[in-house]
Amino acid sequence: MDSGADNRVVFASSNEGKLRELRVLLRPLALEVIAQTELGIDPVEETGKTFVENAILKARHAWRSSGLPAIADDSGLCVDALDGRPGVFSARYAGAGASAGQMIDRLLAELSSTPDDQRTAAFHCAAVFTAGDDAQDLIAEARWPGSILRSRDGDGGFGYDPVFYDPASGKSAARMSTQEKNAVSHRGRAFLQLLDLLQARKSAP
Repeated sequence: MDSGADNRVVFASSNEGKLRELRVLLRPLALEVIAQTELGIDPVEETGKTFVENAILKARHAWRSSGLPAIADDSGLCVDALDGRPGVFSARYAGAGASAGQMIDRLLAELSSTPDDQRTAAFHCAAVFTAGDDAQDLIAEARWPGSILRSRDGDGGFGYDPVFYDPASGKSAARMSTQEKNAVSHRGRAFLQLLDLLQARKSAP
């Protein structure tokens, strides 16, 4: 990688919501975050059994395809009443190519008879930075506990945000600003941990 590319990092996602949140979080490092789709990189098949495994797969695929340092995350919603589903299949819960609305519809249908006090859930996120085969991957994980609402509330955010209730704020994730969400969410806190790890690596002798 040439020195002129030192401030560039590839984000192994085409999700505009995730990209927007990540760019805000990485401002302190003055990194230019480029979506892998901008470089013509197709997504890698997510064959991992855990969030960490999938995040590593995505980060290393983006790095090998671009030659640039890469960041990836794998996130999902784990619902206690569904034995942890949809979990690592959160983005494909209603089938390949399904919309966020279709995934929410399936989730609500499966929880339709679940009492309010048994609708607990948590978002999980594993975030990974890789700069090549010879460099140790940086890995951070976080979770965001809450519960599943009976219907959509708000039109902000993305994914399952409209039906995820954050008890600390008394809001659905879809009603939170980007700043509010980054401060408490699984992805925001995982990426903040990753930011600390990146800053420590940059300052190491």
